[in-house]
Amino acid sequence: MTFKGKPPGAGSGEMSRRTAALRPQIALTPEEAAKARTLRRKGAEPQDIAARFGVPVAEVEKALVQMRSPRPETTRGTLNVTLAAHRLVMAERRGDEPLWRTVDRLLDELLQLRAAAARRRAKPRRGGPARALPLFPVEPG
Repeated sequence: MTFKGKPPGAGSGEMSRRTAALRPQIALTPEEAAKARTLRRKGAEPQDIAARFGVPVAEVEKALVQMRSPRPETTRGTLNVTLAAHRLVMAERRGDEPLWRTVDRLLDELLQLRAAAARRRAKPRRGGPARALPLFPVEPG
């Protein structure tokens, strides 16, 4: 049995329509705003970007304010789990594999290990009944 999750939908990660409606109007098209953010990441100053698009600096600043910045210490990971579980999943990631695929792979491995343990328990041993094996190692103490 292979665990196969459904990948996120095409619109996942996009801003909701409600959030978009609450945002201030900007004198730049979405494409121009994206280009302005790209130029800013490359080191261009807001004044230069405003001159390029022929809009006031305040409009460019509104577009740049919406730019997300990475936080050095997040309080919650992308997964809605504890930080320790998030670190574990991130450590198990292969390259730039999507997180959903990493979680699917980990769940698949867990289910395969449990199925193998169940088969070992179900197989009668010579000289006596099958002995129950713990699914996870039990620490002494």
